[in-house]
Amino acid sequence: MSHPLNHGLRRTAAALAGAALVLGLAAACGDDDPATDDVSSDSTDSAEEPTDAAPPTPSEPAGTPTDIEVSVVPVYYVGDTPQGDALFREFSQASGIDPLVASAAAVTAGDPVDPDYRTPWPRGRFVSVVETSDAIVVEVPEASWLEADDLDAELAELAVQQLVYSLQGTIGKRLPLRVEYDGQPAPTLLGVDASAGLTAKPELDVLALVNVTEPAEGTTVGGTFTANGRASSFEATVPWRIEDSTGEVVLTGFSTADGWLEKLYPWETEVDVSSLAPGSYTFIAATDDPSAGEGGGPTEDSKRITVE
Repeated sequence: MSHPLNHGLRRTAAALAGAALVLGLAAACGDDDPATDDVSSDSTDSAEEPTDAAPPTPSEPAGTPTDIEVSVVPVYYVGDTPQGDALFREFSQASGIDPLVASAAAVTAGDPVDPDYRTPWPRGRFVSVVETSDAIVVEVPEASWLEADDLDAELAELAVQQLVYSLQGTIGKRLPLRVEYDGQPAPTLLGVDASAGLTAKPELDVLALVNVTEPAEGTTVGGTFTANGRASSFEATVPWRIEDSTGEVVLTGFSTADGWLEKLYPWETEVDVSSLAPGSYTFIAATDDPSAGEGGGPTEDSKRITVE
């Protein structure tokens, strides 16, 4: 028997009908308070809920219908780090669609703006995505989604965490994820045991140790701009640099995060690019590396920017 649903909270893929979904559109404004996704493998209560609050939704261009609700949702994608694959967060804008449905669709059918990110999920969308009083329930479209297929066990586990973190961050609650197929509880998702519900693993086990929220990929900046994100870096030091189109470092600096143990913490800094000639550059934030490369070196997150 399928789990009873709280119809007042029902969020289904039917909301996709007639809705415009703008996936992978990173928001380039607001601060990075969402840094405290402090979730663990036994986190099924709502205490210390994740706070993946999105930056303010950008103003709509002239001519955009004002009765279409626009929201910005957090989406996690897989990226490379010196220690292997890990999850990086990007914000996506959804228009006229339920945020929970939009976040799930971005995980499986969206394309991240940052070319360094990717999703290992099969292309497609869940039949439904439902928030009940005690869980987030997703129904897979095909039995093949229950199996790992070509994914190795480690990447399949990370893909499941990608979905869990995205959906929990969207609703701001640490509810477990339950999986159904054809209206019935499913024992697995991508080959990962889902019989007892899927919960978020500790951040340092699955998230990249540094992540840039602003500037977003493709942002145009000038004068002084605010850079921010999340990190878990030695002594809370987050070095940053800007490279020109040839890879030459033209500016450097550092930020101090709010902490550096147990999870990722917010960092923020002001970057003065007034000395740079207009053109294309790359902003890169990293973890501090006192070991001088031991263990593979620092984790980095880069964003292409244009200086005007």
